[in-house]
Formats: sequence, structure tokens, C-alpha cells
Amino acid sequence: MNIIIAGDGEVGLHLAESLVNSNHNITIVDPHEDLLKMVESHSDLMTINGDATSISVLQRANVKKADLLISVVHQEHVNLMTCILAKKLGAKKVIARVNTMENLSLQNRQIYQELGIDALISPEDIAAQEIISLLKQTAATEVFEFSDGKLQLFMIKLEATAPVINMSLNQIANEYKNLNFRAVAIHRKRSTFIPRGDDQFQANDLAYVITKPDAIDQLLELGGKVEHEIHNVMIIGGGRVGRITAKRLEKEMNIKMIEKDKDRCMVLTDYLEDTLIINGDARNIQLLEDEDITSMDAFIAVTNNTETNILTCLHARMSGVKKTIALVENIDYIDISQNIGIDTIINKKLIAASYMVRYTMGTEVLTLKCLSGIDADAMEMIARPGSPITKKPINKLNIPEGVIIGGVVRDEKAYIALGDFQVQENDKVVVFVLPYAVHKVEKLFH
Repeated sequence: MNIIIAGDGEVGLHLAESLVNSNHNITIVDPHEDLLKMVESHSDLMTINGDATSISVLQRANVKKADLLISVVHQEHVNLMTCILAKKLGAKKVIARVNTMENLSLQNRQIYQELGIDALISPEDIAAQEIISLLKQTAATEVFEFSDGKLQLFMIKLEATAPVINMSLNQIANEYKNLNFRAVAIHRKRSTFIPRGDDQFQANDLAYVITKPDAIDQLLELGGKVEHEIHNVMIIGGGRVGRITAKRLEKEMNIKMIEKDKDRCMVLTDYLEDTLIINGDARNIQLLEDEDITSMDAFIAVTNNTETNILTCLHARMSGVKKTIALVENIDYIDISQNIGIDTIINKKLIAASYMVRYTMGTEVLTLKCLSGIDADAMEMIARPGSPITKKPINKLNIPEGVIIGGVVRDEKAYIALGDFQVQENDKVVVFVLPYAVHKVEKLFH
């Protein structure tokens, strides 16, 4: 595919890096000349310095031959204008990043579709929804649903007391019959691998598991995890992520929000009906203690400052808060943050990449999740009639290294895919893939 990415910083760059090994022709349009020089020195990507709303700049990027244009600059009006112009100039498909919830309403989506924009994405909206899902599954570090929840990807950190510690996958299968979940990856000491039968779990492993909903309780028990009821929540930061999260939770939970910008606090008091808004700096430990941080069940730090989010979450953990969630925009900090005790990391670049990368792949890819803290993807793919995946049972297929099939949804029923399971045409198949194998796994389903 010929892909144009219009960006103004890290989101566009990260998206380009996510696609660079996928045999696409990628052009980055960005107003920051210094950033583009850095990109050119580290990759073979084509770069154009300029404003993506300029017709001449889009023509220099050869927009008339673009299969896909993605606009992810910070100002949504720029993204919308870029996509409308690109479609008029010949781009086959265009995607715009938006910031305001108003633009995601069904009515407004239809208007933008009539103007030629194929899809809208709000990383902040998706981040808020991920936070809400994690508050409902408190024992998990990361949760993602496939086929409306018929299969779920759980990432849990294995406690030293977990029954499976020092047990191999073969031993677990022998001792616990008919498990409705499957471990698809282990992240240990900054390395991710797909476990085989004789691999053993160790304390503090991050285990990625595909599970059916009815097996979640057993999965958490074997991982040494305990679910906690969430009633009292403290949110640090009243930006878009914090504001959307509070709006969706305030009717069912007791929420306190700390925001240091006084003007923003005034806006929040009009937007939020049942959330207590506190004007103050969350780095002030005395303020957190005055607001009774020790009584909180969950602590969510989503300011624009990664260091503030990490430090306040660590203080919350020391104060006895059971669930901590931090917005960490520096991807290099994600692994460190997980290792020092923060439960869950949210990253908007990865969220945007998860949504947009799917559009660069074949129609057999239904959903894709770029995972936090590890360089890997979980994908839901449809088995096309006559595709190689349907020819033999799983244990007879020549599945590439770095790929593991976790589960299958067939006629609204979920299955954990093991051994002699036979994938049939039109099955929805959940696959865990390491980055070097993404293009190989597509061939199995095409």
C-alpha cells in the first residue's frame, strides 16, 4: 500500500515505525524539519516538510496514488481538513484523529462520511474505555475483548504465591483438565516469548492469556490474583482522558478529581454532575492525604506529564490503593513503570496504532491490539474460504515462529484452540503475533 501519514510529532512517527516493516510505501508529512531529519537518518521513510492542509504539499506526497492517508496532528480541524482535501485529490481511504466527543456522535460521523472521511479515531475516548474495563476486571493488568467479549485477552502479573509458579504448561494441562484459557505469551526480564509445553512460569512473569468469560475466575485463581470491588476512585488530571472517564463512571462510583488548572476546574464543574472537583497539585503529598487517598480503591493518573503520573501512582500504591493506572506517553518508560509496581499503563500512541494499523492490513483482519510494554500484537482474523489455515488441524499446520493461535469464535460460540482443533472457513481466529511474523500470519488467512 501507498500510505501517507500527516503528523506533528510523536504519534505520527510511532505509527510510521509500526508500519515500517510491513512492506508498505510510507510518506510522512510533518511541519517539524528537525524531526524529519532525525527520521531520515534512522529509516528509509520518505519525508515531506510542510503543512498537510496545503494542496501543493499533498500533491508532492503523491496523494492521488495513496491507498490510505492518516492524519494525526494535535488539532482536529487540521486532521479533518487534511482528510477532506486528500479524498478530493484521489486518496482511496482517509482516517482523521479527533479530540472532541461531539465529533464521535453517530450524526456527526455520518456528516463526515458524506464529506469523504472513512473513519474517525479518538485515542482519548478509547483510553477512557480501557480504564473503565480495567476497573471492572481489577485483577488484570490489561484486558481486551474479541467478538463482543466471547473471547478476552488478559494480561496478569503472576504473584509468588500463584499455584502455577514453577509449573510447566504441560504440568498445568495434566493437573487441571479442560481449561478454557490458553497462555499465548510470557514477558520476563524485558523479553517476550511464546511459551512451549516445557516452559515454566516464574514469579512476576507477565502472562498473556486468551480466555473464555466463564474461565476468568479459575484463571485469576491460578495466577494468584484476587478481584477487588471498586467504589472510591481518585482521578488525577482533568484533561480529555480524565474527563471522559469520570463522566462515564460518576453515576456508579464515588469519584474525586484533582486538577491544578483553576480555569479547567470551572469547566469541569459544568461538565461533571456527580464528581468532586478539587483544584490542586497532585504532587503535593499532603493534599493527597487530606483528600483521604488511603480510602481509595483505585487511583488513575492521566495528566499530560508522564513523570507526575508515575510518581503519584507510586505514592498511591504505598498508601494502600489496590488498583493504580497511569497514562505514560514515553513508550520507553512503560516496562520500567510495570516493574516498579504500577498496575496498568495507558499509552495513546499505542492506542492510535492499534486502531489505524488494521486499515493497512487485509480485509481478513477484524481487530488488532498493540500491547503495552511489549512489542507484540493480538489480532482477530477471519478465515477466508480456501485459506491455508482451514486446510489442516492446528497441530499439523506450518505455523510461523512468533505466532500462536489462542482461540476461535464460530457461530457465536467460543473455543480455545488446542492440538487437533480444525479451523473452518469464516471462523474468527484470535492470534498472538510477535512483530517479525505479522506479514507471515496474514498469508495463513488470505
